[in-house]
Amino acid sequence: MRRQMLLAAALMAAFTAVPAASYAQGRRDPEEQARKQQEEAAKKRKQREEWGDVQAPLPQLRNAGPCPFVKSLYDAARYVEFKDDREASANVGWTGEIQGISAGCSYKDDQPIEVTMEVLFEMGKGPMSTGRQKTYKYWIAVTDRNREVIHKETFDLPVTFPEGEDRVYVTEQIGSITIPRSGIAVSGSNFEVLIGFEVTPQMAAFNREGKRFRVNVGQTASAAPNP
Repeated sequence: MRRQMLLAAALMAAFTAVPAASYAQGRRDPEEQARKQQEEAAKKRKQREEWGDVQAPLPQLRNAGPCPFVKSLYDAARYVEFKDDREASANVGWTGEIQGISAGCSYKDDQPIEVTMEVLFEMGKGPMSTGRQKTYKYWIAVTDRNREVIHKETFDLPVTFPEGEDRVYVTEQIGSITIPRSGIAVSGSNFEVLIGFEVTPQMAAFNREGKRFRVNVGQTASAAPNP
């Protein structure tokens, strides 16, 4: 399923991420850089002519800097329901876990940063789950790195378990997260993109303490809490 997020440009007005000194250092000798670029371009044109390469080159992604750091929030990376809030394998209902995240970005000059993500979820049914359908909720947040949340959105993730199955994998594609920048000196390294389940305070504490159950805990005689 494809999702999209869009941040208001006004939210970025205050950010001036990269120090002015470091930015100026990379611009010390623009004439020398321009001359080298022209020489390299001329060499490539001559090489293509010699090799008879008349096809148009494929477009390449060139970023003005690094991408935002993308990760799951540890306290919300797993979802485990307990009946009556009693932490026992026999009381587990629906479960979920973020198993993997892949991401990429593109931006240049003073354009916004465009981030794409693909997230792999693993969902499970415990002994206290009922039926075969469950709508999970997860959120994606963009933060000013290590400081505050700039923008956050919550999404529904409806899951249907096949008959007789107690585990299912779901891949979510987040097609576009647009992060405006206040200027050319603001790089992607100044931002983080976080993802997590909507969890209760009890679930967050369970995750924070490092406790774990298999996603389909309690469905078989061998199911037991992992150390």
